[in-house]
Amino acid sequence: MESSKLGLLISGYALITISLLPLIRNDYWIFRVFEYPRLQKLIINSILLLIFLSLYPPKSTYDFIFATILSLNTIYLAWQVFPFTVIARKQLINTKKVVPERSISLFIGNIYQYNRNADKYLRYLQELNPDIIMVVETDNWWAKQLKPLKSSHPYTIEVPLENTYGMLLYSRLELKDTHVKFLVEQDIPSLHTKIKLPSGDLIQFHGLHPTPPVPGENPRSTERDKEILMVAKDAKASKIPVIVAGDLNDVAWSYTTELFSKISGLLDPRKGRGFFNTFHAGYPILRFPLDHVFCSVDFTLLGIKRLPTFGSDHFPMYIKLQYDPQAEKKQDEPELTEEALETAEEKLHAAT
Repeated sequence: MESSKLGLLISGYALITISLLPLIRNDYWIFRVFEYPRLQKLIINSILLLIFLSLYPPKSTYDFIFATILSLNTIYLAWQVFPFTVIARKQLINTKKVVPERSISLFIGNIYQYNRNADKYLRYLQELNPDIIMVVETDNWWAKQLKPLKSSHPYTIEVPLENTYGMLLYSRLELKDTHVKFLVEQDIPSLHTKIKLPSGDLIQFHGLHPTPPVPGENPRSTERDKEILMVAKDAKASKIPVIVAGDLNDVAWSYTTELFSKISGLLDPRKGRGFFNTFHAGYPILRFPLDHVFCSVDFTLLGIKRLPTFGSDHFPMYIKLQYDPQAEKKQDEPELTEEALETAEEKLHAAT
């Protein structure tokens, strides 16, 4: 067998292996991290398939089996990313009639703790002027640099930390019943508050930034998954509209994110609109949608976009939503199954 064909076979079977590896529901990082590059796997898989069929049209049984498996893997990966393409059905409907007093705009960004482009970041935030600004990976230095935001956004939650898990929130809108919680790990905070719209309606907001399942951070996804699902249960039980946002260190199409959607009943504005890959800003071919905003079915969408980065390894996200009590009649919550409930309970009771 010539070396080029052998190389294609080895690459193809390796790609198939890492595509199927996340199907093993193990929390260890090697099983979870390969959920991230799903779009990249699809592109590489398609290229390998085209090259193989062009250079080595299947003649033997083994070649036919390889081409068939690679074709099936292409279909499998395409099916997984399809909901985030512009030709898929939008999960969150667009706003038809704007009601300013019921709208809310949010800026969500991981600014990278060691980034020192604070002046550019601050000027941009002041120009953008969203209702809510939440930034993570913020230490005391960043809290000092962003202090001018308090003049326009007087309601604040500040948890600066030196461990790259600090969080700062600045709001133009009144905050009520505010809590900083350490849900799973004693040095990983999350923000929980009610936001009062100009209309007087209250929105429950949860801001998260759990640890990723990667060597050097956390060898397992257990803690991340548990924190996300704890918030999912709170969101489901809420009697008022809900927004959950932050750098979840998980991709939009992952097993855990899908489970979060089913348990919480929240919608993903990206579905039917695009990937909105936010990390890594420095490597265009290695970008994943890690920064998220989810909302309950009583919201509609005014706008969503990925913003420029100013020295961070993440692109920030901007979204503008409108609270509309009638919207829940026009859009459906993700289907909650008994299997999803059982899996969630197992994860919630897992040892951390």
